[in-house]
Amino acid sequence: MAKDQLQVLNALDVAKTQLYHFTAIVIAGMGFFTDAYDLFCISLVTKLLGRIYYHHEGDNKPGILPPGISAAVNGVAFVGTLSGQLFFGWLGDKMGRKRVYGMTLMIMVICSIASGLSFGKTSSGVIATLCFFRFWLGFGIGGDYPLSATIMSEYANKKTRGAFISAVFAMQGFGILTGGIVALVVSGAFKNAYPAPVYSVNNEGSTPPEADFVWRIILMFGAIPALLTYYWRMKMPETARYTALVVQNAKKAASDMSKVLNVEIEAEEEKVVAIQGNSFGLLTKEFLHRHGLHLLGTTSTWFLLDIAFYSQNLFQKDIFSKIGWIPHPETMNALDEVFKIAKAQTLIALCSTVPGYWFTVAFIDRMGRFAIQLMGFFFMTVFMFALAIPYNHWTKKENRIGFVIMYSLTFFFANFGPNATTFVVPAEIFPARLRSTCHGISAAAGKAGAIVGGFGFLYAAQSTDPSKVDTGYPTGIGVKNALIVLGCVNFLGMLFTLLVPESKGRSLEEMSKENEGEEEITKGENAQTIPVSV
Repeated sequence: MAKDQLQVLNALDVAKTQLYHFTAIVIAGMGFFTDAYDLFCISLVTKLLGRIYYHHEGDNKPGILPPGISAAVNGVAFVGTLSGQLFFGWLGDKMGRKRVYGMTLMIMVICSIASGLSFGKTSSGVIATLCFFRFWLGFGIGGDYPLSATIMSEYANKKTRGAFISAVFAMQGFGILTGGIVALVVSGAFKNAYPAPVYSVNNEGSTPPEADFVWRIILMFGAIPALLTYYWRMKMPETARYTALVVQNAKKAASDMSKVLNVEIEAEEEKVVAIQGNSFGLLTKEFLHRHGLHLLGTTSTWFLLDIAFYSQNLFQKDIFSKIGWIPHPETMNALDEVFKIAKAQTLIALCSTVPGYWFTVAFIDRMGRFAIQLMGFFFMTVFMFALAIPYNHWTKKENRIGFVIMYSLTFFFANFGPNATTFVVPAEIFPARLRSTCHGISAAAGKAGAIVGGFGFLYAAQSTDPSKVDTGYPTGIGVKNALIVLGCVNFLGMLFTLLVPESKGRSLEEMSKENEGEEEITKGENAQTIPVSV
């Protein structure tokens, strides 16, 4: 028979939803709001950067970032994020969630401001310093993933835990939406204050000198929400699960949670000592036997999801340009182009991205993680193929609204699907002493997918006709074939979802078997090797 649950952990599992739950969601969620804003706002200003720093007098089209530069500007933050997820995920299990949480936020604040202040006398100098600071910005953002997910999962009750963790992640949708709104406001204000002719009329005059302030303001705005939540993050107590199960200080855990829950909780030192009998490490046969398939499932599905999700998100402006939803660049001035790109991305976020996240919040504890993830990958596959196979049909002017609707539905089912569940599940199924580390590994696999998707789609979506490719790029396979590839990636995500266990309605200790002695675990090994429970 399994060992009895610690009273402090049982109190958390059965606690009624109350103010501290919503406080934790807001505090952790604002970090994700900032993460999404910082990661995706760069896609709003890359075309502006090309016009300002890579314009060549006499060209028929405005300047664009060269292939290598564009890949670096779009992708360097993801490289930093991947590094931060691994490092801070590990550090969160070693030093505690709370102590590391403040470090990541301050890195984000400092580097958001520094990105906007990127300096240099030449275009290469400005871009080099921008990439430097965006790498470290990504490093801080990376730490927010495992720490926010782990903190929320360890604070939540088991009945609504999925909704609470999803709500933290859903703030990402508001971050993407806010990025578009800020870009609309800033570019609109500068456009009215500094009117300029379109590029085809006056090459030089189409990009007023004041346009250089636009991208800097948009990037620096990301520091504001992060700075506002720093004080409250530092006021949060360490999670009881970390204090009791990792630090083995039952008295401190009981004291902290007694204040949070407003109930008397008994410190049970003897139970804490007994539970530590199963303290295997990450690089052990025991971990591989118990959680190896689970880790493969969480890493592979997050990797595949992010290939599709980030390639679409970062380069939707290019897709919209190719179907004619955004006018040709030579028919706009620099500020008007930023405004139209921001308008398109804001509409997609408002109509599909944000609602998708909150559908997950509403249904994850009813439908379960497994069903939502499988459903999401399935519909992403369907809609991607529906866009790709008749692609020439969608490029006709009269069918463009239909394309945007279908394209929006892929985002809706990404967010009412694997984009949320891949974040939730790794925070629930691994032991407390390895929870942040395993979530960091899973998230880092996702960012590896984002790097593959971001860099790969940039080249793959180029036309097969050499006369139609963007300046400096080799020919690619075209948008149609690139979308078919993304559809196949989504289908693979469906298959690997079969490795992910269902955690709906179960305590964290039940999922990780931390309450069971070695004898009970040995008896139940056959049951543990089944990866899916629906």
